[in-house]
Amino acid sequence: MLTISNLISRIPGGIAQGIIWGLMALGIYITFRVLKESDLTVDGSFATGGAVTVMLITGGMNAWLAILCAFLVGILVGICTGMIHTRLKIPAILSGILVQFGLYSINLHIMGMVANVSCNPGKFNVLISMRNIPKALLVGFAFSAAVIAIMYWYFGTEQGCAIRATGNNEHMALAQGISVSNMKVIGFALGNGLVAFAGGLMAQYQGFADINMGRGAIVIGLAAIIIGEALSEIIFPKGSQFFTRLIFVIIGGIVYYLIMIVVLWLRVDSNDLKLATAIIVMLALAIPNLRKGND
Repeated sequence: MLTISNLISRIPGGIAQGIIWGLMALGIYITFRVLKESDLTVDGSFATGGAVTVMLITGGMNAWLAILCAFLVGILVGICTGMIHTRLKIPAILSGILVQFGLYSINLHIMGMVANVSCNPGKFNVLISMRNIPKALLVGFAFSAAVIAIMYWYFGTEQGCAIRATGNNEHMALAQGISVSNMKVIGFALGNGLVAFAGGLMAQYQGFADINMGRGAIVIGLAAIIIGEALSEIIFPKGSQFFTRLIFVIIGGIVYYLIMIVVLWLRVDSNDLKLATAIIVMLALAIPNLRKGND
């Protein structure tokens, strides 16, 4: 039955899940906006983070160490993509597809050749769970604040500025003596590390890791980025600082998932959710251009 109270009851959980998608989108932001590269490794590295986290927690490891390991494994995955792109001279988008494709088998091996592994919050201590939404919101916002602060600090360092320079103008960066190849590898590594970190949080939140949990992650991440940028342009028409843009990526993830909650509340067939996502991304891309009067 379509009732407003039913919709309102879903909002806190939607915000918590939207924060996790926003954290994943921050990882995509590093490659998509900072490096100006299209990295499709994300669908695989998100599931890798979830698989590593769940298997370590169920094996007796502390949840904090498990999520740290997921981040480190994500970094290794990103290094693989970066090395394939820079050393083998394969286009970034194809490098990401190749690594993502290979990760399906690797993720299965991580999970013991099982497509779905449970991490029941009743049996294991997890950092975040859909069974405790207030705590999930608190942990989600705390992680978001920490990640944004670290990213803002890091991209203000010499190495961070070198990565940004590589994305802004690769030839100029080379002329300044910057190792463009190394900066790209670092960017891919950090981006996928953060994506895997978000995958680990999502696996804990939902209580299981699934081999297909990363499917469509790149589209959701891009939706969060684009929605966040559209909102940022509306609120700050004269432009915003890097720190503000990072915050709006998280906001974009929350708004995206709240929209999806409304779609589900309207009882749209679950098989049409990907179509709904595509339409949301298309509108988010089109609205800023339409506001500027572009063709």
